[in-house]
Amino acid sequence: MDIEQKINALRDELRQHNYRYYILDNPTISDYEFDMKLKELQALEKKYPEFFDANSPSQRVGGTITKNFDTVVHDFRMYSLENSYSKEDLLDWETRIKKLVDGDVQYTCELKYDGASMSLTYENGKLIRAVTRGDGVQGDDVTANVKTIRTVPLQLKDDYPERFDIRGEIVLPIDGFLKMNEERIENDEEPYRNPRNTASGSLKLQDSAEVARRPLECLLYSIKGNNLNITTQYEGLEKARKWGFKVPNEAKLVNSIEAVLDYVNYWDKHRYDLPYEIDGVVVKVNDFYQQEELGYTAKAPRWAMAYKFKAEQVSTRLNEITYQVGRTGAITPVANLEPVQLAGTIVKRASLHNADQIEKLDIREGDEVFVEKGGEIIPKIIGVDLSKRPTDSTPTIYITHCPECGTELVRLEGEAKHYCPNDQGCPPQVIGRIQHYISRKAMDIEGLGGETVALLVKEGLISNYADLYELEKEQVIPLERMAEKSAENLIKGIEASKQIPFERVLFALGIRYVGETVAKKLAKHYKSIDALMQAQMNDLISVDEIGDRIAESVIEFFQSDEHKNIIERLKSFGVQLEISAEKLANQTEKLKGMTFVVSGVFESISRNELKKRIEDNGGKVSSSISSKTSYLVAGDKMGPSKRAKAEQLNIPILSEQEFLNLLK
Repeated sequence: MDIEQKINALRDELRQHNYRYYILDNPTISDYEFDMKLKELQALEKKYPEFFDANSPSQRVGGTITKNFDTVVHDFRMYSLENSYSKEDLLDWETRIKKLVDGDVQYTCELKYDGASMSLTYENGKLIRAVTRGDGVQGDDVTANVKTIRTVPLQLKDDYPERFDIRGEIVLPIDGFLKMNEERIENDEEPYRNPRNTASGSLKLQDSAEVARRPLECLLYSIKGNNLNITTQYEGLEKARKWGFKVPNEAKLVNSIEAVLDYVNYWDKHRYDLPYEIDGVVVKVNDFYQQEELGYTAKAPRWAMAYKFKAEQVSTRLNEITYQVGRTGAITPVANLEPVQLAGTIVKRASLHNADQIEKLDIREGDEVFVEKGGEIIPKIIGVDLSKRPTDSTPTIYITHCPECGTELVRLEGEAKHYCPNDQGCPPQVIGRIQHYISRKAMDIEGLGGETVALLVKEGLISNYADLYELEKEQVIPLERMAEKSAENLIKGIEASKQIPFERVLFALGIRYVGETVAKKLAKHYKSIDALMQAQMNDLISVDEIGDRIAESVIEFFQSDEHKNIIERLKSFGVQLEISAEKLANQTEKLKGMTFVVSGVFESISRNELKKRIEDNGGKVSSSISSKTSYLVAGDKMGPSKRAKAEQLNIPILSEQEFLNLLK
């Protein structure tokens, strides 16, 4: 056997021992024997560097220093999940599913591990990158750190797709977490707060050798890719195990929502028997074809639901109520609490939502309050312990003037919140609007963050987002923590934002109630900012999904002379305030006023592309058939109930080719 063969044989043997130890929990050699074989491999690789392999078992020890983590766009978006908290929520979800898909529905039930979401990309069986969730569209490349995790295979076993992504959760087992904290306490160091935050923080450590010392694990649960030759979620889990991934055995395939509820109830009682922290159960429609039929909302798949276990609850003292001003002028009351441990973190503040909530619960400073951290990122107060209320307690009187600029607050009819109307002179509103404008889903200006925006406003260099385009490098360099290179990148990022398409610019303007989806609808309908600025109430509410409240907000925004001036300046700087000619060329009104339901598998065009063509040509896509449906576009494998309902309502049924002929 020559040297290269010997090295490869050792690598294969060590990979097999890794798999038996970390995945199967069934080692066949001692730790000492494993270490001796690893040292032999390391010695050979050092002596013969020409046979280096980035995915060798020897690379698990880490040692790579990463000062800045690159941002990487996911090949397949990482969606969030819709949350449920009761049996009724799950039953309602099932009812919605049954209306949209034909036939029996099976469900895959999986435990919802509390860790850091991760997307691993494999090509030809080798790990090529590991990327955090980020905002779902893009995340941070943490490959060097993830390679140190023993349950992440660097080289897969046979029969795997050519390229695919597999999603999972990086977790810290409870025993490992407790051991780490014992060592920190012995060294007079502050113990870590909880396994989840420690796992997440580990992924951003600059030294991968330090990550390698932490007992992190990766539990996999979802495969994404093209030509996977997998038809169901459960089949995907089984195949992933065969390829060498650690897929929890607790996953279960069931045939009814009643069985789902049994699974939920069992793990709600037995979750503390697990070696990892979980905070609920994830339920997925098992069949991939049915998943495709159900599709996605703007934020989450319709075919999956996260059932969250009942939230932990604690009581603590409410020391003071303060008030925050948002970018739209909305006032949010905040409870400043006596610090208390809740769900693994120290909680010092909780949202009080609005004046009605304070009045409803009769919340007062000095009260002993009950705090919960259910599905909320920010904890909330759910009640008051009246038995502990001080005798000199007085009811809370909601503020009447803005805490930042002193302007008298207003409360619009039908609104829960109070607002500060001084949108041009109230500092948090001025800063917040610009921070929204530069954010990732809006103008996505590289090199410019929220803190820098606040500094630019404070120094008098900008007072609105149009001012950004007049900034010069020399003005920016003197700012705190700003060097020549970072100032240069900031100016380049601002210049590059002039290429952002109109619908995202419209969202970036920060018109109240105009989120991403509404901005796309308005941009598509009006095609330019000039046309939108001239729109009247009746015209606006005729646009799909635009109601009175949104229409009134749009009209009010463009009536402001200040806003008109900003728009004109943005035009002069070259910001995209109309749909590009190229995009317009692909859009028509051929299908205006028509509603389509799309079902089945198509040959010459994907389902998503077919839906896009409907929308690009003025039509509307619906997920269910009703008397308002204009056409059912039927592909192969369409369920019989959809066809039957269409025939019952006399809805015309188009084949794939007949639909494409409509567009000619």
